Amino acid sequence: PPSTPFRARLLQVPGVGEGAPGRRSRARTDTGRVVRASGEAPRRAADLHLAATIAAAAPHQRSRGRAGAGLLLRTGDLRRAEREGREGNLVLFAVDASGSMAARARMSAVSGAVLSLLRDAYQRRDKVGLVTFRGTAAELVLPPTSSVPAAQVRLAAMRTGGRTPLADGLLRARAVLRVERLRDPRRRPLLVLLTDGRATVAARPGGDPVHDACRAAALLAADGVATVVVDCESGPVRLGLAARVAAAAGGPALGLAELSADQVAGVVRAARAA
Repeated sequence: PPSTPFRARLLQVPGVGEGAPGRRSRARTDTGRVVRASGEAPRRAADLHLAATIAAAAPHQRSRGRAGAGLLLRTGDLRRAEREGREGNLVLFAVDASGSMAARARMSAVSGAVLSLLRDAYQRRDKVGLVTFRGTAAELVLPPTSSVPAAQVRLAAMRTGGRTPLADGLLRARAVLRVERLRDPRRRPLLVLLTDGRATVAARPGGDPVHDACRAAALLAADGVATVVVDCESGPVRLGLAARVAAAAGGPALGLAELSADQVAGVVRAARAA
């Protein structure tokens, strides 16, 4: 069974999007807080940045022949208020279900982490999908959906064992995200990869499994996919392969324990106290 779910830390897509309403990543919205003025004309009255408009018009009042208390405005003076809020994302989980991850305690921790992230995705109005990889290939266990309970059911039925086709898992995730981008281009993707990085199946005959996995991760980075790698490696001998994949993807590598918002907050409090 999965370990007890916890309050997950906020994982975000970098930059500012223009996506579906939600509560995860930064996005330009019509109702968020005003962050700056734009030189573009407002599309509606509610978009007018009053202070910036007055500042643009003020230097020209004498040349425009202002005589009374009113401000003489021209179309070119109008400034639009740029607002920033939050968007919902597509959170695609790619879970390593191979034999190197199949120890009961390890998979319990991984399942508990995914359940916690799924609960967080539900609260933030994300879509979620699930790819697993084991044996010789990857499988899309759950196409992107807004049904978090469906993802929980599929996760509970996940089988484990066999070799580690990490490159194939990443390539399958890439294919899923490319199709989803065509369907819903405004919803930016976040790939959460849970693996120990110990790839044993190459993407091509004669290839190096770890090198192929890094190449696949680099393709995701080239596509503009934000990737977070959760390093599930345990035991006294650590190879650091998950960190190599994270570097190729241009994203951070976190330990399982670092997914807990409470633990991260505790580290911050301890640092401040010191």
